[in-house]
Amino acid sequence: MRTSLNVPEEMLAEFDRTWQAEGLDSRSRALREAIQEYVESHHQLERARGSVAATVVFDYVHEEVIEDLHEIQHEFQTEIDTTCHVHHGEWCLEAVFCHGSAAEIRELVYRLKDFDAVGRVSVTLLRADETAV
Repeated sequence: MRTSLNVPEEMLAEFDRTWQAEGLDSRSRALREAIQEYVESHHQLERARGSVAATVVFDYVHEEVIEDLHEIQHEFQTEIDTTCHVHHGEWCLEAVFCHGSAAEIRELVYRLKDFDAVGRVSVTLLRADETAV
């Protein structure tokens, strides 16, 4: 199936350098692999059950979203143990260390992804209740 995407030129150039450095055959192959990784990450988060520990790392434009992020962090204060915040010009990088029900952690992740000013959200499940999966 053919499709088209709107991708910033800088991002596409970096993507091309990356897949070529890895020795892949084509941009299409690299995109298929990237899509597969995205789908697998989503399924891992969706399948998690019971109590989990996780890190949620995301970047965002500080001025556009900081108040909303503070509200979300207060809503999820039971699940959030601590955060680490670093400024890089107008962009910020934040790591959130949390534990709680998988359903609440999923909700936190999806709420963060819902902001246009948030660039990327990456989740690592550190521990899951294996008996409930």
